Amino acid sequence: MTAVTLIALPGALGSTLTIPLEMLSAARDIARSRRHPAAELSLTIASDGHRSVELMGGMRLECESSLPDLTSAPTSHIVFIPGFWGNPRAMLLKNAGVVAWLASQQPAIVCAITTGSYFIAEAGLLDDCDATTHWRFFDAFAKRYPRVNLQRNRFITRSANRYCTGSVDAVRDVMLHLVAHLFGRDIAAEIARHFTHEIGPSIQSALLAASPQDSHHDEIVVQVQSWIHSNYHQEVRNEDLAKLANMSIRNLTRRFKKATQTSPSAYLRNTRLEEARALLRDSNATIIEIGDLVGYRDASHFIDAFKTHTSSTPGEYRRLVRAKVFSAV
Repeated sequence: MTAVTLIALPGALGSTLTIPLEMLSAARDIARSRRHPAAELSLTIASDGHRSVELMGGMRLECESSLPDLTSAPTSHIVFIPGFWGNPRAMLLKNAGVVAWLASQQPAIVCAITTGSYFIAEAGLLDDCDATTHWRFFDAFAKRYPRVNLQRNRFITRSANRYCTGSVDAVRDVMLHLVAHLFGRDIAAEIARHFTHEIGPSIQSALLAASPQDSHHDEIVVQVQSWIHSNYHQEVRNEDLAKLANMSIRNLTRRFKKATQTSPSAYLRNTRLEEARALLRDSNATIIEIGDLVGYRDASHFIDAFKTHTSSTPGEYRRLVRAKVFSAV
């Protein structure tokens, strides 16, 4: 059984606890209804000795366990640290027991939402790791934790299974990633259909890629990326993207590369090939049909592009992934 612990801190932002709790609870319910082998997931709300915790805005949250009790219990596999309103240093002083517990437990997976990153950094869990936090505290965070590789231009970081988000909304994308990890892509897709329109649209599938292409703060580039994700199956010209961004092709390309470390055309190609991999894995459409569905009108062009960037033809990829010789991400 996977044990998930959500740490309730006095003054924490309620949404940074309730979003993970609700999305995991819903995923568990769906998994149970489908008799999924990973359906037995334990969710525990814990605090540093408080029976109930008052969150930002006055909402009270009942706590099932205290962190000292969990020390002698089975290890928490996944731990969530909420973000909070106010001075991070004051929060650390008031909740020193949380820092000590994190340092002693060394959870396999930790997710810190916005300023919650201060707690895992204070516990030494972010040393030599990439991390982010709320933009307001970038300078103070960098000064206090010089061993942490602060990524100021990213909404989400993942390093050694330490997840950090720079905004509350970004935790939704981390949750979809973790739901897919725990329960599989089908249940993650179901959770996305139920939750994403309520919390706000974003580029769901790419935010947790190994590269920072989709984790940055340039709103114009995000708008272009979102448009690409919605229109990759059509003919897409650089002129169209430049018009959308209200700038020249040259300026858009420069700005896009600065934010994503790749060009708009390369990003479009990668988006098409990622969708092609999913269709090859999950559908019975022919290779020609899949090429057309992802925007390649010429089948030979699709096959050549796929082989160049995946080291296998579409047919070889489909046989391999369905035989589970390797898993596609």
